[in-house]
Amino acid sequence: MNAMQLLADNPSLYINRELSWIRFNRHVLDEARDKSHPLLERVKFLAIFANNLDEYFMIRISGLQRQLAKGVLKSPPDGMTPSQQLDAIRHMLIPELEAQYDTWHKEILPQLDAAGIHIHMYADLSDTQKAAMHEFFKSEVFPVLTPLAFDSSHPFPFISNLSLNLAIIIRDPVKKEYFARVKVPTNLFSRLVRIPGSDENTHITDNDIHLIYIEEIIAAHLDMLFPGLEVVDSFPFRITRDADLEIEVDEASDLLTTVEEIMEQRARGNPVRIEMECSMHENICHMLEKKLGVPSDMIYHVGHPVGMADLMQLMSLDRPDLKDVPFLPSVPEDLGEGKDIFAAIRQHDLILYHPYDSFTPVVNLLRQAAHDPDVLAIKITLYRVGSNSPIVNALMEARENGKAVAALIELKARFDEENNIGWARALEHEGVHVVYGVVGLKVHAKLCMVVRREKDGIRRYVHLGTGNYNATTSRIYTDFGFFTADRAIGEDVANLFNFLTGYARIEEYQKLLVAPVTLRNGIIDRIDREIACHRKKGDGHLIFKMNALVDPLCIAALYRASRAGVKVELQVRGICCLRPGIKGVSENITVSAIVGRFLEHARIYYFHNSGKEEVYLGSADLMPRNLDRRVEVLFPVENPVIRDAIVTQILPAQLHDTVKLRSMQADGTYCRVHPAPDTEPLNVQTWMMNHRGSWYDRAR
Repeated sequence: MNAMQLLADNPSLYINRELSWIRFNRHVLDEARDKSHPLLERVKFLAIFANNLDEYFMIRISGLQRQLAKGVLKSPPDGMTPSQQLDAIRHMLIPELEAQYDTWHKEILPQLDAAGIHIHMYADLSDTQKAAMHEFFKSEVFPVLTPLAFDSSHPFPFISNLSLNLAIIIRDPVKKEYFARVKVPTNLFSRLVRIPGSDENTHITDNDIHLIYIEEIIAAHLDMLFPGLEVVDSFPFRITRDADLEIEVDEASDLLTTVEEIMEQRARGNPVRIEMECSMHENICHMLEKKLGVPSDMIYHVGHPVGMADLMQLMSLDRPDLKDVPFLPSVPEDLGEGKDIFAAIRQHDLILYHPYDSFTPVVNLLRQAAHDPDVLAIKITLYRVGSNSPIVNALMEARENGKAVAALIELKARFDEENNIGWARALEHEGVHVVYGVVGLKVHAKLCMVVRREKDGIRRYVHLGTGNYNATTSRIYTDFGFFTADRAIGEDVANLFNFLTGYARIEEYQKLLVAPVTLRNGIIDRIDREIACHRKKGDGHLIFKMNALVDPLCIAALYRASRAGVKVELQVRGICCLRPGIKGVSENITVSAIVGRFLEHARIYYFHNSGKEEVYLGSADLMPRNLDRRVEVLFPVENPVIRDAIVTQILPAQLHDTVKLRSMQADGTYCRVHPAPDTEPLNVQTWMMNHRGSWYDRAR
């Protein structure tokens, strides 16, 4: 067994991926506690923390519970069994949840109140406010509620995934108690209901914002739902269900219909978590535990409110003084409105760094292509498109104008299936050639190709990205978008599209690294090359920036590089299973993470290569799913000016942040990095906002 395999098989050298994810989510919670953020931005991070946890339980915890139920013995590289992982996860999450609610109740809620945003409990409302809420309940909420009893003649009702519910104790005239359940219709009403008071047309004259949770309104009017009975008490609770339902593509004659059916099943998956307020009556706890068939370690007693992801609704309040100051992304001069984008790309490669650079040039590329008489065809991959997509609208315009348009829409993009199905049908209606995906693989690569007839023949214009073709997320995710008319890259992209839409089997590409065929080996081969270069010149240096590092073979290769003396700098926003700083293994490796105003989403792979520097950008993280079960692309940045800008400006700023950067320790924990004495703090995201355009000016 070679040294690389020995490293890959040593559990002590790997951090469990599930526990690593919890530490990442803790960074999100830390941002909610960071007083340097405007108040509503802190609420946003608190909601993101909660939403991340919901998805974590639906996907990751559910997977571990299935493994446990099936008696799966295979352990991840760190060696922890499913049972050990579930125990460790719960042990780590309990204090996280306590910190979450402490942050809300002890810090944010009082400050919201002081800022004129009041979130009331029903008992604290004035008589006038109660009268308004009574009228609201009677006229709008009451008609849509369905109280469900459960006893010998009423079966226990089905409770859908992530629905908010009230568990109710009622008592009849002879003092016999019953249980009932009411589903809170958060799909029909905002979780936080505006109380009349800040409207100048009411008799209440203050200008503050008054809100109340809708479940508080319902709980105060339960007597209307159970007339003739005494409502003893009610308690909010919520169930999280297994949403990781695999699509058996090989058996699906119609993938679109199959995905729709899977979406319906998602709401009915097995329970994986019950959240209930700490005040819930013990008898109801036991009853829910029994009726739902869940063990006690799947029950989480939390504070108020249950389901804190809904706090994101507060971001819709018109309080710019409590939010980040907006900034205007830059638009490079040669990609501005009215410019000939094709002429600009022919002149030299171009790059955008979102959100500091506007996403508009990407949309304009497709709009120009849609109306350019010389454009013959457009091909694109769409993973998470978003609503009201200008990209999709441009594709429809192109089809209306007689262009051949092909779009691969990945229907299996988790939690975006419904949106993608809608776009797929809309595009098909316009005559676009729509492909739903590839059998056995998810298509995660971000590719767009415009085929144009020119005087010297057919030319391919290509856009490659690290992020989705989504105008909304481009304002909050950091991603690169790269334009090129390079012949070899154009041929590679054309061949890849032939694979995606047809039956072509391409095993080699000229310049692109493509998963699942060449990407892992391409990365490992370049790591090995860096080791060889270091042995000759002593200047080995690798810098990888990504969202997740999980793949054991890639980690083992990085360990080998460290043992050979290569300097390895990793910036991994989320899951990192590599342990840095272990003597004899990884003492030459540093790992950092940045969580801030924007979601760090770009992937950069830098190889010093004895001064013949290589930089690859793309969609792929170093995870088995990305390298083996997805179509991913990394593309080289060969323009020396652009490459130099990434290597000398962007990467150093990322690695030397002293405000939002956390440094990972060998045990998987993180320490905040602070500026040295007498030095100015560096927040890389703020620096990029203040210097947007200047890095690009050098890359021209």
